[in-house]
Amino acid sequence: MINKSVLFSPASIGPLTLRNRTIRAAAFEGMCCRNAPTPQLYEYHTSVAAGGIGMTTVAYAAVTRSGLSFSSQLWMKPDIVPGLRNLTDGIKKEGAAASVQIGHCGNMSHRSICGCMPVSANSGFNLYSPTLVRGLRRPEIIQIAKDFGQATRLAYESGFDAVEVHAGHGYLLSQFMSTWLNRRKDEYGGSFENRLRFTRQAMEEVMEVAAQKNMAVLVKMNMRDGFPGGMELDESLEVARLLEQWGAHALVLSGGYVSRAPMYVMRGSMPIRTLTHYMPMGYLKLGVRMAGRFMIPSVPFEEGYFIEDAVKFREAVKIPLVCLGGMSSRAVIERALGKGFEFIGIARALVNDPAFVNKMKEAQEKGCGEAYKSACTHANYCIGRMYTLDMCCHQNRSDIPKRLLDEFSQ
Repeated sequence: MINKSVLFSPASIGPLTLRNRTIRAAAFEGMCCRNAPTPQLYEYHTSVAAGGIGMTTVAYAAVTRSGLSFSSQLWMKPDIVPGLRNLTDGIKKEGAAASVQIGHCGNMSHRSICGCMPVSANSGFNLYSPTLVRGLRRPEIIQIAKDFGQATRLAYESGFDAVEVHAGHGYLLSQFMSTWLNRRKDEYGGSFENRLRFTRQAMEEVMEVAAQKNMAVLVKMNMRDGFPGGMELDESLEVARLLEQWGAHALVLSGGYVSRAPMYVMRGSMPIRTLTHYMPMGYLKLGVRMAGRFMIPSVPFEEGYFIEDAVKFREAVKIPLVCLGGMSSRAVIERALGKGFEFIGIARALVNDPAFVNKMKEAQEKGCGEAYKSACTHANYCIGRMYTLDMCCHQNRSDIPKRLLDEFSQ
């Protein structure tokens, strides 16, 4: 029953208490210039905070330059701390907590962005960029693990209450976990324990700083990679148990592999015409224009699409869990809370309307809370604009070319 809901009650993640059970999920905003925060990033996250969210997560912040996949991403380095401090001050002034997602993209980059040949668990070629990729050497792995710790320290200096370690979606930590990609013959490849060694080392560095600074640590992880040969539930459940053992305060349960199953993450279809309109000229743009429907196949959308798998993780670990999956209606949010998840992750509904959380609360006060639903249609226009500095919903703009709008009316 809605009147017994815990949605608007406080809850804790490690040392951090949120004013309610909602978290702005770490969906890439693309609102950075020269890898530093911009007024657009400030305006978006403070508007989400003013709109009632419990915690807003700034995404994605590379722990080192080689971890950048877009020029419009954050790079956690000392000279952006003042700008981030301004951002977190603004978020907290509106009553929300502030988190930043830290990670390394691994092979999903290009020399022009990351400043070197992209790196991964082993050498090869990544069609996603497209680019040649170099396998990391042991000392480099250890250094990147330390970079996760340094990024956590900078996050604290920037005023963030929490960090979210990105260990999913086929980014670097996820690349090492995967038997599909990781073919190393040393102590970082082969057995399950070896493939998790890098993640363990990164978590040790993060948890050491977080314990000193009284910060909360969340980890985004895959439940399934979403393609044949990728990680499945059995191994992912073991990953979750290890993350709990290593000190994580909460898990953000997701799925999908950007270079193999991107729409498994978001569901629905990618607006190819929109995506290529905003992409810079190059071979990738031409390739996506010609073969985008085959390169980025659709996956059917159903609100709450991760709930069924996430329930199995609720049974496996005791730490708080953040349930994701296109959450855009009060009814489905309540269904997830009823399954025992402490927090609800929301992204696209907040692009459509940053005040979504407050409007759910207002609807409840008027006696129609169960019926409240976001106007988001999950057309993924906001995802298709990932190559711009202006993330937005197609419903909220009047300057979108008509030929692009036609893509959402079909």
